[in-house]
Amino acid sequence: MNLKTEHFCSVSGNKVAFSASLLAQGSGSTERSAFRDTTLVFKRVVTNIGDAYNPQTGVFTAPLRGAYHFQWCISSYKDETTAAVLVKNDQQVFSAWEYRGFFTTMNDDMGISSASNGASLLLEEGDAVSLRLFPLCVIFDYGLHISSFSGHLLFPM
Repeated sequence: MNLKTEHFCSVSGNKVAFSASLLAQGSGSTERSAFRDTTLVFKRVVTNIGDAYNPQTGVFTAPLRGAYHFQWCISSYKDETTAAVLVKNDQQVFSAWEYRGFFTTMNDDMGISSASNGASLLLEEGDAVSLRLFPLCVIFDYGLHISSFSGHLLFPM
């Protein structure tokens, strides 16, 4: 058995998948940063097959070379704007955003709005993938876990 085959076998038979929501419990929004993107840490992990997602840092680290698929949903509350970008090794890939300024909310119910996106990426072993919140934005979550981040290995390469 060669090194690559041995490594593939050590990652749960090539099974890698995670799904997490922003808050472990309760409701609230992230803190707003005016100057930098903030890596989002999704704390309520419901699936982490292969242990590739780190709930302390918010970073998924590819355990093996392959095609992976990621999807995320970010929510805002009342007049807040939310925007997040999927990042691979410090390179922005795709973003999702929902602008909730004064003119877009003055006639609605001032409730929850959301944005979502997804991407399939070719990752090398050790590549890091995370979601970063844009400056001046917030993300909201509550007991129904409406802000989430998920990913899984489609197939090894």
